[in-house]
Amino acid sequence: MNTSKTKSKYQIAVVPGDGIGKEVMEAAIYILDSLGIDFEYIYGEAGDECLEKNGTALPAETLDIIRNADACLFGAAGETAADVIVKIRQEMKMFANLRPVKAYPNTNSLSDNIDFMIVRENTEGLYIAGEEHFTDDGAIARRIITRQAEERIIDYAFKYAKENNKTKVTGVHKANVLKKSDGLFKEIFYEVAKRYPEIATEDFYVDATAMYLITQPESFEVIVTTNLFGDILSDEGAGLVGGLGLIPSANIGEDGALFEPVHGSAPDIAGQGKANPIAMMLSAVMMLRYLGENEAADKFDAAILKVLNDANVLTGDLGGSATTMELASEVKNNL
Repeated sequence: MNTSKTKSKYQIAVVPGDGIGKEVMEAAIYILDSLGIDFEYIYGEAGDECLEKNGTALPAETLDIIRNADACLFGAAGETAADVIVKIRQEMKMFANLRPVKAYPNTNSLSDNIDFMIVRENTEGLYIAGEEHFTDDGAIARRIITRQAEERIIDYAFKYAKENNKTKVTGVHKANVLKKSDGLFKEIFYEVAKRYPEIATEDFYVDATAMYLITQPESFEVIVTTNLFGDILSDEGAGLVGGLGLIPSANIGEDGALFEPVHGSAPDIAGQGKANPIAMMLSAVMMLRYLGENEAADKFDAAILKVLNDANVLTGDLGGSATTMELASEVKNNL
């Protein structure tokens, strides 16, 4: 790795994973290689095929590759997704999951004016390994909410709003029923909000938010919430703008970041060249912004937008007949 003050090379951990993860990753790398940035890709294995081959879904070598890289691009995992992605998040202390929900042309979006970010806490709540067990009567899961983790994610959401010219942050919880755990979340939300008087605030119950995402999605700018609620609302958000094939994501921590599309490995179409690579490409755009390569990110993003706007070369899920790499070639031609 180049350790000079002005970095001329980035080491990128590339983990294609399973199924269409390999295909969409190839498409994203194809575009990244056209941007004139000096990337070094270091490949790692993870996922179902890795488990079958190596006896583990996430080898220690892959974790080391991710730890030592400037950023990680991840494709998709199948049945072992929880053993891979959740473990990477925990090992790398990636506390923030960012899920942009944005309307693009020719994608069956509910509205043309949808553009908001869901900031989801990534390390606690109901998604902690080992906090679930069977009992004589059934099973019990513990939901853990800590002041430190929630203050960190809420502050991150407000900083994101400030840095990206957003004017409002919405806190989402269920404090009317979960009075202690979500009551604490709501209390911290308004404590942190006082540090950002220029940002408007509001809070909704999660069930009301689920309705408002359908009835008034244009009213949201930044949503911050706990782990499970963020997971569910993110997929609802994807449904607002044409499906999971268009939704990227980022997992951000103090020591690293991982960028991935939120779709699965889609084994039914894997290897057929039918996969839509746009979510993977948009994840790569998020990675470029994380690395500070904003000019390249703008260029990549604009090329994707033009391809969608022209609607001449689209994959089957968007009503076209192009292959994964044909769409990638069209994006490259529009850079």
